[in-house]
Amino acid sequence: MKIAVLGCGAIGSIIVESICSGEIRNAELTALMDIYPDKCEKILENYCPTVKANISICRDLDCMFNSKPQLVVEAASQKAVEEYIPKILSRGINTVILSVGALLDENTLQEIKQACMKSGSRVYIPTGAIAGLDAVKALSNKGIKRIVLRTYKNAYSFDKNTLEKLGFKEVTAKTKIYEGRGDVAVKLFSANVNVVAALSLAAGVIPWVEVYADPELKRNIHEIEVESNVSTIYIRVENTPHPLNPKTSYLAALSALQLLKRIVVEEPIEVGT
Repeated sequence: MKIAVLGCGAIGSIIVESICSGEIRNAELTALMDIYPDKCEKILENYCPTVKANISICRDLDCMFNSKPQLVVEAASQKAVEEYIPKILSRGINTVILSVGALLDENTLQEIKQACMKSGSRVYIPTGAIAGLDAVKALSNKGIKRIVLRTYKNAYSFDKNTLEKLGFKEVTAKTKIYEGRGDVAVKLFSANVNVVAALSLAAGVIPWVEVYADPELKRNIHEIEVESNVSTIYIRVENTPHPLNPKTSYLAALSALQLLKRIVVEEPIEVGT
C-alpha cells in the first residue's frame, strides 16, 4: 500500500521509521508533506537513506497527489485537518486522522463526512493516548449518561500564551487550569487533549473535561469515567511523554502505528471491537 504522511513531527517520524524499516509489512512511503520541508529531509536522512530519492517532499497537495498515495496519514495539526483532509478524501484517498480534535467542530465533521460519502473514501481514527474505546463504543448502543475526562500533564507541556489567557502566569504546584465542555477544551489545548474528541466520537456524548498542570509530573495521565445503564467504567492511563514532543504521549504514536498495521496488513484474526 502506498502511503503519504502529512506532518513531520514526533508521530510522523515514528510512522516513517516503521514503514522504511519494514515493520509495517506491504507498505511503501511515497511522500512527506510539511510546511517546513527541512524537517521532512531530516526524517528521510535518518530513517530512509537508501530510498529517499524515491520519496517526494511536498509543500502542497498537488505534489502529494502526484505520488499517488492510497492512504494519507495526518500527523500535523487540527488546522491541517480542516484545510487539507476534505480535499484528500474527495479524491477517494483513505485517511488516518491523528489531530482528531478538529472533528469536534461540526462544520469540519460534516464536510469530512460529505467528502467520504461522495468519493467512497474512509477515515480511520486511532484510540490514541487512552484505552477502552472499544467498551465506550459498545455502551453507546444503549446510551451513555455521563462521561468525564481528567487530564494531568507537566505544566511545561502547555502553551504559555494559553495559560496566561486563562489567568495562569506561572504554575508552581498542581493546578486545575480548565474545567468545562470537551469541545471547548480541544480548541484551547489543541496539542494536549485530542483524546477528548476520540472519546466523544465513540460515545456520542461530549465529555466533561478537567485539565491539570503539575510542574512535578513526569507522566501524562488520563482518567476516564463512563456511566451508562449497562455499565460503569473507570480507566486510568499513565503515559511516558514522547522524547521528541512532551505534549504527546508515546502511546499515541504506538496507537497510530498499530492502526496502520491493521489497515495495511489485514491480519486474518482481529481482536477488539
